[in-house]
Amino acid sequence: MDLPAKFLEVLKYEGVVSVVTWTHEGPHITNTWNSYLRFNDENEILIPAAGFTHAESDLETYDHVLLTAGARQVMGHNNYQGTGFRVHGEAWFEDKGPNFELMHDAYPFIREVLIIKPEEFKQLL
Repeated sequence: MDLPAKFLEVLKYEGVVSVVTWTHEGPHITNTWNSYLRFNDENEILIPAAGFTHAESDLETYDHVLLTAGARQVMGHNNYQGTGFRVHGEAWFEDKGPNFELMHDAYPFIREVLIIKPEEFKQLL
């Protein structure tokens, strides 16, 4: 899936990224920063994970996540100041291989990389 240009523009600015996982016990939110997101050749989203232990456990039950990211500096719909995206996709963790090596080189503090294969992008504002 192609990454929307407006989504990539949002990620040029710092902001909070929320990753939502869930099980029958309810949702869980883990946060990171826009500047931490990277992409591989398949346009999968790569997120360095030092923590994310609850998310890792949740993904054993249900392997999809919702991710939100936004930036006030990017013009949204109807000339609204700021915009954001909700991304839905399949997710998993890797602790070796090319995705991990790429992220570990940039963020040596990580223990794994969270990979999200986007299935839907929705611009929210």
